[in-house]
Amino acid sequence: MKYSKATNYALHTMLFLVAAPPDKPVGVQQLAEQQRVSPTYLSKILTKLVKAGMIESASGANGGYRLKRNSKEISFLDIIHAIEGTASLFDCSLDHGPECPIQQVVLLAEEKMEEHLRNQTMAELAQKMKMSL
Repeated sequence: MKYSKATNYALHTMLFLVAAPPDKPVGVQQLAEQQRVSPTYLSKILTKLVKAGMIESASGANGGYRLKRNSKEISFLDIIHAIEGTASLFDCSLDHGPECPIQQVVLLAEEKMEEHLRNQTMAELAQKMKMSL
């Protein structure tokens, strides 16, 4: 299983925004430079995070992006779903439905993974990073 590069950039962007001063929006150029990615590409990712209600954008000369929700309320899973969507990672190709024993095993594993990602918040990760510095 593999998440897209967009999810990688989204997670790093969110961590950067968690660490940024809440009263000063961070510009897309600064966010893009931090990750060595095109501002145009990152803008598409930021749009998805705005639509998901995690961040907000401020326009103008001092515009940019900042958190809209408390970082304690933003989980890894929230960010992954904003970028990747919520579809299951596995779908039985033989269309057996929920009684397919293979699908049952994979879906249980997916549920456990999602639970772990749901329990990891951006605030907790930012705290761990501060402690390691």
